[in-house]
Amino acid sequence: MTSASGILAICPGSFDPLTMGHVDIIERAARLYDRVVVAVLVNREKAPMFSLDERLAIIRETFTGHPNVEADTFEGLLVDYAMARGATVIVKGLRAVADFEYEYQMALMNRHLAPGVDTTFMMPAERYTYISSRLIKEVFALGGSIEGLVPPVVEARLRARRQQALIHPDARPT
Repeated sequence: MTSASGILAICPGSFDPLTMGHVDIIERAARLYDRVVVAVLVNREKAPMFSLDERLAIIRETFTGHPNVEADTFEGLLVDYAMARGATVIVKGLRAVADFEYEYQMALMNRHLAPGVDTTFMMPAERYTYISSRLIKEVFALGGSIEGLVPPVVEARLRARRQQALIHPDARPT
């Protein structure tokens, strides 16, 4: 089933922060599918670096030039969200064999729960295969360069946070 405006694909994740690996996958998905929703998982159990609103703003700013890409949030089962939106495709990025094992199990479960929603696996460009949000946060926290590994808006927000922490060392990040 496709929506009136063509095939809708969902690119799910926490995107905390959005990396150039994510951007690569989303841009390529936007060339393959008519519409792409970058769906940010709401996980109330985790304390993210960026708030949900910040992550949505970062995604929207990063993909301003892509009219077929939108940002949204979801809670619960991804396939429930996909079906509610009328999506027929879930796009997942794979960096390594370890990613494949987990994502393969998830894809099979999602197929069981929603047979009309397929999963597409994409590998990021080779230069981004080692990047993860966790690694970006760690490198930045230790003073390393993340230039070219995250969109400029992410780097600017991280630098602003660092500057704010220097000015107000007792303030907690928002």
